[in-house]
Amino acid sequence: MNKRLIQILGFLTSSLGWTFVLCTMAMDYWRITQLGGQGGSFIIRVAWYWSNLWKDCFTDSTAVTNCRDFPVLWSVTPFVQGVRGLLMCGLTLGFFGVVLCFLGMECTYIGGADKTKDKMLFAGAVFHVVGGEYDLGPPIFLGLVGCFLILVGAMFYAVTVYRVIFPERYPNYLSSSFFSLITKTKLLYSLCYCFGLAVK
Repeated sequence: MNKRLIQILGFLTSSLGWTFVLCTMAMDYWRITQLGGQGGSFIIRVAWYWSNLWKDCFTDSTAVTNCRDFPVLWSVTPFVQGVRGLLMCGLTLGFFGVVLCFLGMECTYIGGADKTKDKMLFAGAVFHVVGGEYDLGPPIFLGLVGCFLILVGAMFYAVTVYRVIFPERYPNYLSSSFFSLITKTKLLYSLCYCFGLAVK
């Protein structure tokens, strides 16, 4: 497949995943608890307690919602602090990864020489991999899909430039052994042909 096409596919995939993870920051229902609604009571009243990264809310059976914003960072539960920190770090690294990969792609005309662009693209892929290593999302599935797309896009980037940046790690064993095999076959054929002529 064409190198430019793989890089464009990686850019679209990782950017879409980064956007999915960005959307999880504003989504509700990270945690939800249903209260009441048990059988046996004459009037069944149901209420939902739910929270996201920024507020706790209570919704009753009449669909009235009351919310309380989290006042300061250190008064939030450790779960919310951890999720906030992971998402902020991941989104920041993903942003730098998107910028570096955009500048390092072969089809863009900014970023310098080819070797410099390859290094930038590889660095962007590393940023994406590090920024996509969390699997928290509000519906968990959107966060998981976003992380998966980020990692797949980073692999697309890395495949196109890894051999260029690290050529000494991948010597061309296949071609050298192939050519030596052809040479030995020609030599063997020549010997057999000459020996056959000598016998005749």
